Amino acid sequence: MRFLRVVVIIGVVLGALFVGADRWAAGYAENQLADRIQSRQGLAGTAEVEIHGFPFLTQAASRDLERVDLKLRGVEAMADGRKTRLAELDASFRGVSLNGDYTRGTARRAEGSALITYADLTAASQTGATLAYGGAPGKVKVTAGIEVFGKSLTRSVVSTVTLEDAKDPKDGKVVRVRAEEVPGEGIPGIEGLVRKKTDFDRRLDGGLPAGLRLSALTSDEAGVHLALTGSNVVLAGS
Repeated sequence: MRFLRVVVIIGVVLGALFVGADRWAAGYAENQLADRIQSRQGLAGTAEVEIHGFPFLTQAASRDLERVDLKLRGVEAMADGRKTRLAELDASFRGVSLNGDYTRGTARRAEGSALITYADLTAASQTGATLAYGGAPGKVKVTAGIEVFGKSLTRSVVSTVTLEDAKDPKDGKVVRVRAEEVPGEGIPGIEGLVRKKTDFDRRLDGGLPAGLRLSALTSDEAGVHLALTGSNVVLAGS
């Protein structure tokens, strides 16, 4: 009995040491991956990585990670070639295959979400208009100044924000903002002047992990929420 007790104690100690080593290795890998992603994405904010599945060491040895969750803050994406800030980007990557020297990871599939605040959407409009919550999902309030017959006027409209197919299928999706009604509609020239400031399309064409695409959107008090999906998504590497 004493021998069995000693064997059990040794087993528990070795098991604890293995678990400790495995968790340390996972934590180290998470920090390294976060640093690499932050450098690759050129983040002004932060990157957090969580590797799921136990034990981690056997996953690393087989170069196949079960699931990796990513949280990015302050992402600089590109919209029609201009920088557009995403306040948040959260994504879950499934079936991540690592290359031979562990410098690149590609997920078989991924899904996530991103948030564009109204302040960042205002900057992305590039028309001088100010955007705010429109009071219902999928609605935004757009306020813009126009000049009519030498007088400066301010007009606010409720607009619908949608995700539409780009003219060229290769360009994927565009975020489209369109005013539902325009004050002064019917007065020659007024509607065109207002819509020139309030209506716009923006295509996210860079800054997201390669292979991750827009699939849906909605809006609330926090901003515009984008749903993201993809396959063969590059998590890290070039």
